[in-house]
Amino acid sequence: MTDLTVNNQLEAQTLEWIATQQQVMQQDLWTLAEINSGSYNVAGVNKVADTLALWSKKLDCELAFIDMPPQDVVDDLGQLNQKPLGRALRLFKRPHAPTQVFLCAHMDTVFPIDHPFQTITLLEDGIINGPGVADLKGGIVVMFKALEAFERSPLQDQLGWEILFNPDEEIGSPSSSKLFPEIAKRHHLGLIYEPSFADGNLAGARKGSGNFAVVTRGKAAHAGREHHLGRNAIRAMADFTRALDDLNGQQQGITINPGFVQGGGAVNIVPDTCTMRFNIRIEHSEQQAWCEDQIAAIVDEINAVDGISIELHGGFGRQPKVLSPANQELCKLVQSCGKSLGLNLEFFPTGGCCDGNNLAAAGLPNIDTLGVQGGKIHSIDEYMHLASLTTRSQLSALILLRLAQSDDLSWLLREGMTQSTLERG
Repeated sequence: MTDLTVNNQLEAQTLEWIATQQQVMQQDLWTLAEINSGSYNVAGVNKVADTLALWSKKLDCELAFIDMPPQDVVDDLGQLNQKPLGRALRLFKRPHAPTQVFLCAHMDTVFPIDHPFQTITLLEDGIINGPGVADLKGGIVVMFKALEAFERSPLQDQLGWEILFNPDEEIGSPSSSKLFPEIAKRHHLGLIYEPSFADGNLAGARKGSGNFAVVTRGKAAHAGREHHLGRNAIRAMADFTRALDDLNGQQQGITINPGFVQGGGAVNIVPDTCTMRFNIRIEHSEQQAWCEDQIAAIVDEINAVDGISIELHGGFGRQPKVLSPANQELCKLVQSCGKSLGLNLEFFPTGGCCDGNNLAAAGLPNIDTLGVQGGKIHSIDEYMHLASLTTRSQLSALILLRLAQSDDLSWLLREGMTQSTLERG
């Protein structure tokens, strides 16, 4: 440990113990990554939850499974359906300790059960390719090992913690996000285990995001004999899509992406239904109202066309994450811990979203890229550095130890909040 700068012998012993756990962590990662847990593979997501519940015995904590309501989804035919979701898992320990930390990681991946990308491959020495190895199953392993290390320390009574393993983050946390406002009231800060950037640095400010589905309906007719009696839903959707896309560039930081279109069938029939899905990213919360007003105006214009109707579904599920003064102080703490490990960590803004957005919206300062180092997530080229299992576990363990040793966490109290209200929460 001579190459590390740590505050005391306890920290050194903790980091040394984590360094002995590399092979164990690799085995745990293989166990999780070999379970397909695409967001809509309920059985697979629940199997991950059951596995984590077994692992929690090492932490000697309490646990609870939480049933999640189904997600409302507009299908390719424009019909509103409900898709079932897996269970969330909550672990918690010492809820009355003076310092309270919330940790979060999602169990789902973007790869459905019928996707060809299902196995782990060793690319080169120390780098692996596999579904969810970086996003986010490697992060789950890091979180568990850091907590296991902290629970070995004599400081454990100074810090209580709660974990939420949610089943739906990759589809925008449509159900689990409703849990965050109450969770935020119980804690000083949040630690989320999304992967770091490929270069090892961390995410700071994040854009907000909204996911929408729009359905146009017209009237079917024979394309030859009675074309004039039909009302073409695809044409109406084309008009909507063009007007929507023209909003790009009108406000700095707003991007709108029409991403999926489905409509029509046989070309001798005037199509009566068309469905389109789109995503919006915003830099500031105030931009949400502008987007909603502009879209409402476009919808009104399309609805005014004879024989055409349009329905809009969805909304903004994640507000922009702006770094509050408390969050900036938390970033400094993480950077200080990183320096003790020889890591020069920087924070950079990103257009991506995660549950860090939801926690920030609920007023909880958080760091949301404490997972493993990797890249090319959401693709069959997803990879991670195995060595980062150890270094990132050490980083989180140091954060927990230094929080537990701190005599003053007033900088983490949210505006209008006192320590007594936190304890009551």
